[in-house]
Amino acid sequence: QVRLVESGGGLVQPGGSLRLSCAASISEFSVSDTHWYRQAPGKQRELVASITRGGITNYIDSVKGRFTISRDNAKNTMYLQMNNLKPDDTAVYYCNVRRIALRIDAWGQGTQVTVSS
Repeated sequence: QVRLVESGGGLVQPGGSLRLSCAASISEFSVSDTHWYRQAPGKQRELVASITRGGITNYIDSVKGRFTISRDNAKNTMYLQMNNLKPDDTAVYYCNVRRIALRIDAWGQGTQVTVSS
């Protein structure tokens, strides 16, 4: 059974940092693309950052220079390092592993990130 287990969310003050982790029980992890999404209350889920199976990264403009996505294929784990957090970053964050050609589209359970003083 495919599972993604997230950890690392929490409450942090503006300007603080958090590191999200997502451990995947997917044997094809290294040949899949990986993404972090977030959903704030009353808003649609949005793609925050991606790292392809080839290591190419992409970010939405609002997090560029503050967030860093990475992956460790040996551990089947992906990460999102979030620095200089702002109240607008408050949301539930979800990890996603996807390789449509292999019929893989798995989601984590979500982890709450709250940025507040």
